[in-house]
Amino acid sequence: MWSGAISFGLVNVPVKLVSAVTSKDVRFHQIDKRSNARVRQKRVSASTGEEVAFDDIVKGYELGPDTFVTINPDELDALDPKATRTIDIEDFVDLDQIDPVYYDRPYYLVPDKGGTKAYALLREAMRETNKVGIARVVLRTKQYLAAIRPVGNALVMETMLFADEVVDADELDLPGDEVEVTPREEKMARQLIDSLTCDFEPSNYRDEYRERVLALIEQKAAGQEIVVGEAAAATPNVVDLMAALEASLAQVRKSRSTENDDESGG
Repeated sequence: MWSGAISFGLVNVPVKLVSAVTSKDVRFHQIDKRSNARVRQKRVSASTGEEVAFDDIVKGYELGPDTFVTINPDELDALDPKATRTIDIEDFVDLDQIDPVYYDRPYYLVPDKGGTKAYALLREAMRETNKVGIARVVLRTKQYLAAIRPVGNALVMETMLFADEVVDADELDLPGDEVEVTPREEKMARQLIDSLTCDFEPSNYRDEYRERVLALIEQKAAGQEIVVGEAAAATPNVVDLMAALEASLAQVRKSRSTENDDESGG
């Protein structure tokens, strides 16, 4: 989807950019239930109700109720960042200094012709120093902040959010030191966390809602009658925290014991 070079200092590493994710969203069209025909949208004027031709539409930024500043396409084009073919690393930082909240979308960087050795060198140097490269890159017409880090044999580039795009947690109504947690409650919570701790295996987690939606589509396409069940009852609020912790811990232990019996054939 993009080819260019990673640039740091006077070193250039030719690379190709490949998306690291594939969207699996189930997409629906709007359908007229009377005729089963597609519903199409029209652009109409809020004042006259008449359809507006595409050539007569410009972008407008709302300053206040019904007050807009209009911007022409050529004015925006003049502000577009210059499309370069480089991913310019500006700084190297420690991996653990980046909060994951700043990460947006991942891409694989694959060495291009003549870039294999420089690619491997950069990857190993970053791995040994536990560093992440903070870079700027222009994709299409937008400039992105990005983080480059080694993952296995690959270099992964993740576009990042800028600082002013991330909500500061200090602005939220969060509990602080005024909330008392007893040593017994903390001990039980740690035991519950320990009992649920395991190695992360991405394949263990599936989009179960998407699977149910696709199953529903297949059933309806096959002409099966669908019976809609009752909605699940809302989870009650926790009143006795210790009782909830103890019950949760007992439930996990029972579940893990059953799993171990099944694996041993008991």
